[in-house]
Amino acid sequence: MRKKVIAGNWKMNKVSNEADQFIDDIAGKVPNDDNVEAIVCAPFPFLKSLVEKTNGTSVKIGAQNMHFEESGAFTGEVSPVMLNDLGVTHVVLGHSERREHFAETNETVNKKAHAAFKHQLTPIVCVGETLDQREANETMDHIEQQVREGLAGLPDEQIAQTIVAYEPIWAIGTGKTASSEDANEVCTHIRNVLKDATSEEVAEKVVIQYGGSVKPANVDELLAQSDIDGALVGGASLEADSFLKLVEAGTK
Repeated sequence: MRKKVIAGNWKMNKVSNEADQFIDDIAGKVPNDDNVEAIVCAPFPFLKSLVEKTNGTSVKIGAQNMHFEESGAFTGEVSPVMLNDLGVTHVVLGHSERREHFAETNETVNKKAHAAFKHQLTPIVCVGETLDQREANETMDHIEQQVREGLAGLPDEQIAQTIVAYEPIWAIGTGKTASSEDANEVCTHIRNVLKDATSEEVAEKVVIQYGGSVKPANVDELLAQSDIDGALVGGASLEADSFLKLVEAGTK
């Protein structure tokens, strides 16, 4: 059985004392349960402190992006070597906001995925369609292209360890949520694409999250679906009580 993975994506929010307080508030309250994994994906300035504060706990700390090069003249960027050195375990790649505002492409996501594994980081690879694409019945083709190109060249062993996050762009931060059935339909499609690209054995190991206005009120219904193995959560992950409720839902 695949574990449920609840990842909070803080985006560009909080200052350092707020980030530390969040960890203090959830300390000792996140279930130590093999069936669920809790990840906090925080802004770069907070990572070192959060890794230190969660040492010895079941909470993992992730970054929200990284460059694919190990070092060099890339002003303002952060490398996988730096993240690994800090003790970060996960990294979000190809979030729709990165694609829309910072020219992220399937090609750069793929380079970053390879770099992540090279430096012992688990990639959370985001895919998702716009409202126009959904209304034009282009969702499945678009998602398949993102999955195939984003994971191209990774060996089966690494694909099995990759987390894929399906986030319909029209549902991110809008209050709109895809119905659990619609979300699961796309997540099932992602797993079928992975079966075709690798094998059924590999595809069945891949954790596929749903993201897009996930909150305590709807997380149970989403996690009850056959191919939704967790959630990548924005706004509802900013408050400790809300985040804990989301993680608790993964234990059911």
